[in-house]
Amino acid sequence: MAPPQGNDNDMIGRSVGRRSLLAGAVALGATAAAGCSRVATGDVKGGGNLLDRLRATGTVRLGIAGEIPFGYISKKAEVTGEAPELAKIIFKRLGVPHVLPVPTEFGSLIPGLNSQQFDVISAGMFINPERCEQVLFADPDYEVLDAFIVRKGNPKGLRNYADVERTGAKLASGSAYAEIDYAVSAGIPRDSIQIYPDQLAGLLAVAQGRADAFAGTSLTVRNVINQTRNPKVEGTEPFLPTLDGKPAHGAGAFAFRKGETKLRDAFNEELHKMKKDGEVLRVVRPFGFTETEMTDLTAEELCKA
Repeated sequence: MAPPQGNDNDMIGRSVGRRSLLAGAVALGATAAAGCSRVATGDVKGGGNLLDRLRATGTVRLGIAGEIPFGYISKKAEVTGEAPELAKIIFKRLGVPHVLPVPTEFGSLIPGLNSQQFDVISAGMFINPERCEQVLFADPDYEVLDAFIVRKGNPKGLRNYADVERTGAKLASGSAYAEIDYAVSAGIPRDSIQIYPDQLAGLLAVAQGRADAFAGTSLTVRNVINQTRNPKVEGTEPFLPTLDGKPAHGAGAFAFRKGETKLRDAFNEELHKMKKDGEVLRVVRPFGFTETEMTDLTAEELCKA
């Protein structure tokens, strides 16, 4: 799926938080947040001193939103997901060996960061200009394109939203998915789009002929098809959607408080090293990511989009 423009779960069922702000708080959240005393606001002049303070304590507090595969608490009560696993490696290399998760609702991540409840957002948050006014983003560590679940053989030749509009195909998507806005932008009437609670329900709608295509992110489409192995459906090739004539990049990144440029720049330096030698992909591949989701986009580019 994809989040609303102001802003994924077992891998099949729960995929509504990234864009919809509907991600529920992990039960551990209140306890973890209550157990974390706030660090006094650092001096952000000259790039801030948070990295020095984190090195002194040896621990960084990660704001997560309980969303698989981005950042969540495992059944073993350990923080994991694509973003926390990257954070564990990068912060250790920066001299901060321990991470402490602070679960919260997705919509509370930016307020929580800016009110000192945690030190960094580690939740695969999409970069957009509105958020760039509130937080300082690292360069993205992934980008998800869109894709469709279609009947085997893709009989209507649906490869993007323009194809759906041109053919009059029956399109489905998930509740509050950003794909709905992308479809409407392509000329598809909003009231003609079938809405399902998640991608599994959407896959079944396509398999049973109630819909010609179900729109979601390439990551969620690939995961639900691989897990269900339904012989009646397949996934299309990933494509970059547009919104109001502009590319709609779903690129996720870590976020820091405004002014903490020293920490952000040090983090970026390590992240770029990991990208260059393929380590980022090796770390996130267990969470369903592939070469398709790797990106060279920068935060600067996306903040200006």
